[in-house]
Amino acid sequence: MNQATVIDGVAVSNKLRHEVSTRAAELLNKGVVPGLAVVLVGDDPASAVYVRNKVKACEQHGLRSTLDRLPAETTEGDLLNRIAELNADATVHGILVQLPLPKHIDSHKVIEAISAEKDVDGFHVANAGALMTGSARFKPCTPYGVMKLLEAYNIPVSGKQAVVIGRSNIVGKPMALLLLEAGATVTICHSKTADLAAHTRNADIVVAAVGKRKVLTGAMVKPGATVIDVGMNKTDEGKLCGDIDFPSVVEVAGYATPVPGGVGPMTITMLLVNTLESAELFAAQNEK
Repeated sequence: MNQATVIDGVAVSNKLRHEVSTRAAELLNKGVVPGLAVVLVGDDPASAVYVRNKVKACEQHGLRSTLDRLPAETTEGDLLNRIAELNADATVHGILVQLPLPKHIDSHKVIEAISAEKDVDGFHVANAGALMTGSARFKPCTPYGVMKLLEAYNIPVSGKQAVVIGRSNIVGKPMALLLLEAGATVTICHSKTADLAAHTRNADIVVAAVGKRKVLTGAMVKPGATVIDVGMNKTDEGKLCGDIDFPSVVEVAGYATPVPGGVGPMTITMLLVNTLESAELFAAQNEK
């Protein structure tokens, strides 16, 4: 039996980042530098790593990035005031507030405060609603990255059965909508789903996004299916792993993404793409 083709998120990501660099250089000729403002509240170590990687990626590919590091005791009012300043700043094309926020700050209120035109994470209710109607200005970075991986490997989506495991606003729901838009018949499974395997065994594409180890094993996969792992967990030994039982899944699937090196690199890449597209829209409007 053939083992699954392992989808190389790093290679796909690098190709897209090269395109970002080229388009950013073209914008520079028009006097526009794509600008991303990142806001980090508190000192969550995982968030600090994510933010550092995002800022570094911007700098490597011709985007300008600013980082606001605010103390954990920052008030909700102060954070909202800072967002208002960034909304008004014409050199900022994308605003990203790193989640999770400290408990005393309402993250929903903060996300809604970001101008929908600068919401490069795609979490604002205006963008989420537009995604529902197939007209989102910005697609959420992780699901968007998954679609780009499927495209890069010429994996057909239209007419296929797809199962999304997980229903978060950040991955599960938008993932289902993007697959639907691409012509798949989509089932969303979650913690209340009675018989997960009954759904996944019929699926041509499975996206696991629940943050739970080994939620999907090879025995639950249809031979030849494509399995995308969005999970980020740790093994008992402290190593990074995803939501799927990778060794058993690759024995059955046609395509599978590893963790790390699969979906992860794509998330930051799509953030660069969204910021660049926001800057391109800004430049086009100013040319008129």
